[in-house]
Amino acid sequence: MMTYVAEQSGDSLTLGFKDANLPLIDSLVQVLNGDSAVSVARIVDSHPELCDLTLHVRVKSGEPMDAVKRASREIAEYFSSNSI
Repeated sequence: MMTYVAEQSGDSLTLGFKDANLPLIDSLVQVLNGDSAVSVARIVDSHPELCDLTLHVRVKSGEPMDAVKRASREIAEYFSSNSI
């Protein structure tokens, strides 16, 4: 899965995903929506042959990329602490 910044402004960020891993991105959205600094986190899914799946994040305070990094770390810690 390749991730790239599709669009960025002051309080919002849109990340694009090539060959998206939907369960992982869905987990990211759930963690982001639990963050008090985040006002909106949602997946934007268009036709898979026309557009990449994107994640849109808008924050109330702070930087949107920082919120994504916090959520990513939380997910990584969860999976590294749980053995199969």
